[in-house]
Amino acid sequence: MPAPGNIQIKDYDYLLPYSRIAQFPLEKRDESKLLIWKEGKISTSVFAKIADELPEESILVINDTKVIRARLIFSKNTGATIEVFCLEPLSPFTEIQTSFAQTASCTWKCLVGNVKRWKDGIIQKSFVLEGDSYTLSAEKKGNLGDGCFSVLFQWEPSGLSFLEIIDRAGMVPLPPYITRASTHLDGSRYQTIYAKHEGSVAAPTAGLHFSEPTLRILKKKNISFKNVTLHIGIGTFRPVSVENIAAHIMHSEKVSVELSTLRELIHDIQKPIFAVGTTSVRTLESLYWLGVKLIIDGDGRHPEIHQWDAYDPFYDKDITCKEALSALANHLAINGCDRYAGGTELMIVPSYRFRIVNGMVTNFHMPQSTLLLLVAAFIGPDWKGAYEYALQHDFRFLSYGDACLFFRRK
Repeated sequence: MPAPGNIQIKDYDYLLPYSRIAQFPLEKRDESKLLIWKEGKISTSVFAKIADELPEESILVINDTKVIRARLIFSKNTGATIEVFCLEPLSPFTEIQTSFAQTASCTWKCLVGNVKRWKDGIIQKSFVLEGDSYTLSAEKKGNLGDGCFSVLFQWEPSGLSFLEIIDRAGMVPLPPYITRASTHLDGSRYQTIYAKHEGSVAAPTAGLHFSEPTLRILKKKNISFKNVTLHIGIGTFRPVSVENIAAHIMHSEKVSVELSTLRELIHDIQKPIFAVGTTSVRTLESLYWLGVKLIIDGDGRHPEIHQWDAYDPFYDKDITCKEALSALANHLAINGCDRYAGGTELMIVPSYRFRIVNGMVTNFHMPQSTLLLLVAAFIGPDWKGAYEYALQHDFRFLSYGDACLFFRRK
């Protein structure tokens, strides 16, 4: 597979008027428009009819991550407002569910807004939960670079988990291009109906279009669902700030896939596999490369995927999907693991050759973003025509916007 080489981010730009960025979700999830791209042809439908576009016995792979209320707003005695945005746990545990279970204190990697007004000291926030008063304290412990800091959280009285604390004290982390304040509605609508595992600081927005009626229609067509988990992290918010994409740093995101799901994918690998969202695409393709690394490296160590591993000729061998996934499943079974839990930095850009994913459900993405690069890798230069078509036909863009169904370019 060719290395990323001289990919210029300016070539993945388009004019996105602010008026086309959806600020609110539609009243009904599945009433969004659906742009369909297949073999160079574009058509439109509504999301509620997506089953009409998918082959029978297809597999839909969904990301069941759940968005946490990651934004914490503190007010200093001086009147200054400090925003602390929780990104990932640092101590006493880095595993996210274990960190959420802490009942007195924990330290997280955080983005801090208005940090110049918080040179040192402890800031506090009080709230009431079920009639009891609580105080959450935050202390900035160290500068981690890239706008991030380690922040020690403590709360009194102790007893509540950190997840319970932020559920009450925090706010829904809407993306910065949604310029209004978050509302009660966002608590449910900026969450998929199948969200299960807390850990994301942004929603896997392709999944926001699914409703219970849509799921029932899909299942009647013998379309099955497989769950994977990728917790969306800071990389979602980081714009590409370099001219040549080879210099961009892709942050690792935590992935969890059950061994039983891996075995089901191996059994059904010949069926059309559609990933719901770019996060599901990255997860599935990462599974392939995890297996490849186990086969090629042959050292039995728990593998992880680095940013450009998929483009390294050392790993670009003629290994089938079934062989790669089987290697990963066998590795987990031998080591007594019921799931793969690790990280992926996989960056998918034009020249990438997809191994597992045949189709993708996704939203419209920001200009000059890594997500747009993934779309361009999937359908080639036609991404420009698809986006131009959407702009000319009043599609709504970004997180609360309309959807696309892309079939992989042959």
